[in-house]
Amino acid sequence: MLLPQDSDDYSSDASRLLRQGVQQQQAGDLTAAMKSLQESLALSQAFSDLEKQAQALSYLALVAYASGDYKSAISYSGQCLSLTKDSSDLRLRVQAFSHLGNSYRHLNEYQKAIEFLQECLKIAQQLQDKRTQVAALNNLGLVYKALGEIPKAIEYQQQSLEFVREIQDRWGEEQVLKNIGNAWYALSDYPKAIAYYEQCVTISRSLNNKPNTSQVLKNLGNACYAIGDYASSIIYYEERLHIARELNDKRGEEQSLGSLGVACEALGDYTKAITFYKERLNLARSLKDPRSEQQALTSLRKAMQYEQSPGE
Repeated sequence: MLLPQDSDDYSSDASRLLRQGVQQQQAGDLTAAMKSLQESLALSQAFSDLEKQAQALSYLALVAYASGDYKSAISYSGQCLSLTKDSSDLRLRVQAFSHLGNSYRHLNEYQKAIEFLQECLKIAQQLQDKRTQVAALNNLGLVYKALGEIPKAIEYQQQSLEFVREIQDRWGEEQVLKNIGNAWYALSDYPKAIAYYEQCVTISRSLNNKPNTSQVLKNLGNACYAIGDYASSIIYYEERLHIARELNDKRGEEQSLGSLGVACEALGDYTKAITFYKERLNLARSLKDPRSEQQALTSLRKAMQYEQSPGE
């Protein structure tokens, strides 16, 4: 790469590349964003502009994290922290701690994740930045859930829920409600899980977030099935089936058909169960999925036996 002739040229070029990289990241073009940001970083390093280096590193960490390259995200965030340790720019530091915590969480290094997310939370509190507090508390909850410390996970996520409602972030609230529902589900407290999932799915429908609606409907159906409320589980599974077909989500459709068959069997409605199992079997065959095909065949045979000899 050719370096500009003087520092003014360099400064405008480094800034332009930084802005370009941010725009590309926001547009979802992560490969192009990585290239622009690395060029901006190289220019900033050549002219020893620590502030621009730190900014480029912060965005590089974000792009690496979004790409699933957690080791690079850790490396960029660590470099950013080194450059900002004497800086008053706490926003860059809070982002670096957040990326470090979340990257270590994905790498299953939970103690490190907790350490960095606590640092992130501390600075977010200092800045009175509720949006970052929401994320840090929610992510701490996810780490504790992964560690099997579910009550602690719920405690953090409840705090996150309070803040997310204060700032009226419906997308964030949807995510936190789902996580709290999952935590109660993991504790086998199905009525509480259902209460949070129902709040979550109401928001998902209002946001027209169909992939999330589908996911939460599956969880709701499973939780209702677990407490023996088969009629409700069928309602949720049917809604999920409808959305899966809208989204052309064949895997979601296949799962929903299987779940509906099981729930209908539990109610003793073998005729309906057989219909769902046959649909699942045809779909599994069209997907060339031998495992699902075998499961559907086994379920179908069993339901047909029960239908022919009820009460035996």
